[in-house]
Amino acid sequence: MRGSYRLRQLQHRSFCSRSSAKTHQPINISFGNPSNPNPIPWKKKQTQKPKKGRSSNASDPEVVKFNMEISTQMRNGQCGEALRVFNAMPRRSSVSYNAMISGYLANGRFDDAKDLFDKMPERDLVSWNVMLSGFVRNKDLGGARALFERMKERDVVSWNAILSGYAQNGYVDEARKVFEMMPCRNEISWNGLLAAYVQNGKVESARRLFESKADWQAVSWNCLMGGFVKQKRLVEARQLFDRMPARDEVSWNTMITGYAQNGGMSEARRLFEESPVRDVFAWTAMLSGYVQNGMLDEARRIFDEMPEKNSVSWNAMIAGYVQCKRMDMAMKLFEAMPCKNVSSWNTILTGYAQSGDIDGARKVFDSMPRRDSISWAAIIAGHAQNGFSEEALRLFVEMKRDGERLTRSSFSCALSTCAEVAALELGKQLHGRLAKAGFESGCYVGNALLGMYCKCGCIEEAYDVFQEISEKDVVSWNTMIHGYARHGFGSKALMVFDLMKAAGIKPDEVTMVGVLSACSHTGLVDRGREYFHSMNREYGITANPKHYTCLIDLLGRAGRLEEAQNLMKTMPFEPDAATWGALLGASRIHGNTVLGEKAAKIIFEMEPENAGMYVLLSNLYASSGRWGDVGKMRLKMRDIGVRKVPGYSWIEVQNKIHTFSVGDSVHPEKDNIYAFLEELDLKMKREGYVSSTKLVLHDVEEEEKEHMLRHHSEKLAVAFGILSIPAGRPIRVMKNLRVCEDCHNAIKYISKIVGRTIILRDSNRFHHFSEGSCSCGDYW
Repeated sequence: MRGSYRLRQLQHRSFCSRSSAKTHQPINISFGNPSNPNPIPWKKKQTQKPKKGRSSNASDPEVVKFNMEISTQMRNGQCGEALRVFNAMPRRSSVSYNAMISGYLANGRFDDAKDLFDKMPERDLVSWNVMLSGFVRNKDLGGARALFERMKERDVVSWNAILSGYAQNGYVDEARKVFEMMPCRNEISWNGLLAAYVQNGKVESARRLFESKADWQAVSWNCLMGGFVKQKRLVEARQLFDRMPARDEVSWNTMITGYAQNGGMSEARRLFEESPVRDVFAWTAMLSGYVQNGMLDEARRIFDEMPEKNSVSWNAMIAGYVQCKRMDMAMKLFEAMPCKNVSSWNTILTGYAQSGDIDGARKVFDSMPRRDSISWAAIIAGHAQNGFSEEALRLFVEMKRDGERLTRSSFSCALSTCAEVAALELGKQLHGRLAKAGFESGCYVGNALLGMYCKCGCIEEAYDVFQEISEKDVVSWNTMIHGYARHGFGSKALMVFDLMKAAGIKPDEVTMVGVLSACSHTGLVDRGREYFHSMNREYGITANPKHYTCLIDLLGRAGRLEEAQNLMKTMPFEPDAATWGALLGASRIHGNTVLGEKAAKIIFEMEPENAGMYVLLSNLYASSGRWGDVGKMRLKMRDIGVRKVPGYSWIEVQNKIHTFSVGDSVHPEKDNIYAFLEELDLKMKREGYVSSTKLVLHDVEEEEKEHMLRHHSEKLAVAFGILSIPAGRPIRVMKNLRVCEDCHNAIKYISKIVGRTIILRDSNRFHHFSEGSCSCGDYW
């Protein structure tokens, strides 16, 4: 803040740099008419005569009085009142117009400023410079460049404005070219380029520029020092600090902050004690440092000792309590805070949301006097992360209607929520808005978009998004690998893994889980074993329980149950419930009741309320005809209080989610759906389909078992999709549980009979059904 003020002060000390006479290499940038031998007549001002009437109006006491009134109204944000004064003026000077234009710009009314500028009868250099700065502030570099080229007269302020425009928008090379062309430079010019380098991470270029000139102001030393601190180059920052001919409060605070933010609290404390002036910023830097390093008691001691506190100090202390989940202390401090701002409200709101107290978060949100995009993102994320997906999406829609600016964070949260509930159409709409906002190529939002398409069953669209992400991070690669693995395209997952290594991205633990899952879902036993045993040697990754579970699942699915058991015995830690669950699942697939019972017994001891494991063992008993044991398992679940999670499936049709349960009797189209299923059942049997009645966990007649299987939720959803979604478009169905063997077999026949692609996402993976086959190759 103080550095910015110091920089603004320098604008009143315009002078030509001693190095401006230095010759420079020609560069590929031009302003004005190239055919004009003197396109930039900056010295004309000395020979031009004052225009008739302008100076007399400018000094007219009545005009001056009106101009002062316009400026006052504009400073108070009263643009309409300022315009009324302007229209009432019997005479006006260029100062009158300039006051109106600069006032409009200061109040964010760019179009009004430009309209008045275009209507000016006479413009002076100030008029041009004010409007030029307006274009820059409005991020309209094209307009700024065009206006600059139209200027018949330019001074150092004009050049600084166009340089600032390029610098602030990240066009560092262009800013450098403008700097090289400047006929006259002042400290603002040098600092503008220096700040451009620092703000865009080009600290080495900033250092070279800094070393090329001797007489820098303290604000420039602080700027470069801040660049080093931002890149955690504390040694170089300290060397610069020690070289400074004169240090101000910003110098000391920058260095204190650098140490505090990077764990050097003892050195930060030493500098703090040595600092000649300990202002509120120095105290807050120490406070924030203790908070960031988890030293909450020390932070509170500093907070209580502070002679003066600002909103940042209060917010930092509240944030410390929030991070430590001490919401009672955070709320107590929040209520005592005399200077609450939107950041204070956002901190306490985020604390409640992250701790799972959605009611508390909503109460804070509803009480906020003012909300910003962070407030909306926090409440949306809170609902999404705590399982209230539909409410999260409703809030996102409300946020748009409220006119709040959509940020990367809110987009990412909404996309992640769409992924969880498979709201594909809304996800596509968000993709369109992302493209307009220019966010889709960044990895932060791009990864959320990629995940949305993967989880909504659009793996081809997901790969298109993946290719468009300009700078892929490890999360981008991992999401694509996991996406292909879950969709059953193991070879493509491993292809992406090879591309990842070729791109120089080092795989991490999550990567290897995706790679092993790809091998497991497609039966690539030898390759999976090879990846497992080489990941420590090649990538320095130590196998964790998830890696072992993936390999045991791979071996078990392939029927290598003994090898899977031997691997479990060699694990460097005790197998968890997920590992034993993989063995139980393999036992069910291959009908090994003895091993299944052993695995189930251990799982029941670890997770007695895991209903899924009871169902797996019951399925194993039922397939073996052991109905007495099925009954005992049902009684055991009742006695323990374990309830089987009801299965349901859902499908999105015309922006509406339709949910089905087994034997659904409430859907408005139920009669058409059941009639269509009866018709399909006859056609399927003619094609050779036979119901897997062994899966029914009830000892009833075969015909009754067939009837029970026919009305499973996923079949109802598929039938409704075929009836409702136009031909040529895939049917996408989601299920909360694993798809049963009979439904998997039936949907293969249905895809062939109706000639449609059917994509089913269950709790474990995706199945792409087409022409009577599934992408999993029946290996699931």
